[in-house]
Amino acid sequence: MDKELFYKVVETAAAERGLVVADIAYDDDDNVFEVTIDKPEADVDLADCEYVHRAVLAAFDRDVEDYSLTVTSLGIDAAEADEMLKSTNE
Repeated sequence: MDKELFYKVVETAAAERGLVVADIAYDDDDNVFEVTIDKPEADVDLADCEYVHRAVLAAFDRDVEDYSLTVTSLGIDAAEADEMLKSTNE
């Protein structure tokens, strides 16, 4: 996966929602990305996380790139974010 393009997609999507990217963690061995976002002056909500997540999904074919992605905020951890996303998709 083109990491520079990944970072650009994340930064662009975050900016479109008035967010800042607090951190992007990447595990080369498993091709796992964990993006942490924040929103100045407000709370990050699930829609913010979904927006960034969907922007990445639109830019990269998960079947071709074979990656895993979690988008979370500074207020919740990755496991909590994953659980929230699962519950909205059921």
